[in-house]
Amino acid sequence: MKGTKGRRRFLDYPRQGREGPRRWLPSWRQWLGVLSLGMVGLAGLLAVVYAKIDVPDENELAGKQATVYHWSDGSEMVSVGAVNRQNITLDKVPDSVENSVIAAENATFYSDSGVSLKGIGRAVVSMVSGGDTQGGSTITQQYVKNTYLSQDQTVTRKVREFIIALKVGNQKSKHDILRGYLNTSWFGRDSYGIEAAAHAYYGIDASRLNPSQGALLAAVLKGSEQYDPGLSKANHARAVARWEWILDRQVATGKMSKEERDRYRTFPEPRKLSKPTSQAGQTGYLLDVANKFIKARTGLTTKDLARGGYHVHTTFDKERTRRLEKAVNEVRRKEIDPKHRKADAFVQFGAASVRPDDGAIVALYGGPDATKHFSNNADTSAVPAGSAFKPFVLAAALQEEVDGTEDPTTAPVDGEETPAQKLGGALMTGQSPPFVQAGKRIGLERIRDLAVQSGLRKESMAQLEQTFPLGTSAPSAIRMASAYTTFTNGGLHQEPYAVSGITYDGKKVPGLDRPEAEQVLDAKVAEQVSNSLRIVGWLTLGRDGGLAPEQPVAAGRTEPGDRMKSAWFIGSPSAAEPDFGPGTGAKDGKGVVPGRAPGAGDGNEPTTAVTMFRNKAGTPALLPMQGVGGAKSKLGTTLPPKVWQAYQQGS
Repeated sequence: MKGTKGRRRFLDYPRQGREGPRRWLPSWRQWLGVLSLGMVGLAGLLAVVYAKIDVPDENELAGKQATVYHWSDGSEMVSVGAVNRQNITLDKVPDSVENSVIAAENATFYSDSGVSLKGIGRAVVSMVSGGDTQGGSTITQQYVKNTYLSQDQTVTRKVREFIIALKVGNQKSKHDILRGYLNTSWFGRDSYGIEAAAHAYYGIDASRLNPSQGALLAAVLKGSEQYDPGLSKANHARAVARWEWILDRQVATGKMSKEERDRYRTFPEPRKLSKPTSQAGQTGYLLDVANKFIKARTGLTTKDLARGGYHVHTTFDKERTRRLEKAVNEVRRKEIDPKHRKADAFVQFGAASVRPDDGAIVALYGGPDATKHFSNNADTSAVPAGSAFKPFVLAAALQEEVDGTEDPTTAPVDGEETPAQKLGGALMTGQSPPFVQAGKRIGLERIRDLAVQSGLRKESMAQLEQTFPLGTSAPSAIRMASAYTTFTNGGLHQEPYAVSGITYDGKKVPGLDRPEAEQVLDAKVAEQVSNSLRIVGWLTLGRDGGLAPEQPVAAGRTEPGDRMKSAWFIGSPSAAEPDFGPGTGAKDGKGVVPGRAPGAGDGNEPTTAVTMFRNKAGTPALLPMQGVGGAKSKLGTTLPPKVWQAYQQGS
């Protein structure tokens, strides 16, 4: 190799003169070269991307289509939008409002380049790791995100946001950027932009906002679902804290004097929440449940849906919803008389129907009118279940026998009833002590876990105290109906769902695939519970008032002796006659078994939960039920069965 000795290679790799692993370790010059080459390549790539990406039209948002919600048959339920937004010039926005927004969102707005590399980095890392994609953006970046309508939470979208923000920062003045941001930002209450927000929260033009009101609107920019004080007590507390911080922040940055700050010590309570007239009646409640489901499953927000362009296909049956509302109204008109009985004041009904085989929510009653009564009675977790919870105790006891995990010291002598059989009799005769005893024997945790597996939410479960088996927990009507389908569906539980599909610009939105059914109970256990409940239904609907014939395959009820501040009835039609066994308190059932309803029992009739309670606005605790519906109503416990009966027979 004459003439080549000592000649330096263009790329000294593997490295000469090194032995072992050191031959494969690049030198600092090589590291620097690779890094420099990478930076040059990245700069070139950014230059190409920068040249190809255009600044979007900020007025595109205002012309976006509405979001359309459809009934289960595909017909249109309601069209929400288009976007509630009115553009105004910056001279119509008080300086105090501008200062509040800048203090809250981007204190260095007038001096920064329009992008936050640190914030971009955090967002990208968070997206890659599956974390929260929000936060850390400048006002310029948020303005770009508002006007660029893609809902994708991806690294690609974040890069585009970065490039457009750079262009906007170079092409537009800070004045124009702030104007665009204030006109396109989401403030909640179906309002985009400061002008729409001023009307939604205070009923005035933006030009009339005082520094205190402006600070509250700046606070909700962080997220109206967490900071709109009208949504919940927790929201109110968060809003007050952030409102105070924004005002104090302006003092710290020299935008407000201490003397002016002292004039705003009283929180500027906004107007009460209201819904548009298009959401009157049950429509607003239906949308409430559908939107909660969408947000939980797809990651879409209220802000996303308000931007429009979506077609939401719900599971709600138009005819069943109409019948359920009619049934409640009929019973209320006949049985509730607040003009002559003080006890009938503030009576509320809630109801929901869930299909057993797939968990579809086919109907609900959320209250008299969503535009007047904002709280959704079908989805509230504030009403104790009372004796309607006892079937879960019975199911736990029966499952214990099937699994062979019962306490051997409680085993019955030949010919005696088992503990579970005794509970079945107690369920039908309204006795409570056996259920308290069962809680001690089985374990409250086991009962709670079975109830949750059957469909009740863990957060609605009461504390595990001695009275827990008597129904101190407060599940919603939707969840009670869903859980009872486990008994009618052979022990299989399907999670309830309100939306079957969503499209955006003609493309399917992912995230709505339904989970597989879970075998919660042994099929024989589910049938035994169903039979006990069927007897409860026969006894309930055949007594006191001669209710017309209908045969519920599962019927839970609250008892007058519960001393609860609620009344429940959960039922599902069936053609099968109950098996009146020992301990039912009904002997052979003569005189109490009504006839079969026409058309009942096709195998997939929905299970319906009806609840009734008294709730006065502004009063945290439910009011007592004594005297509701008159002396014959037994604390109102006869009224939910009447609603159920009217619903089944409605036309």
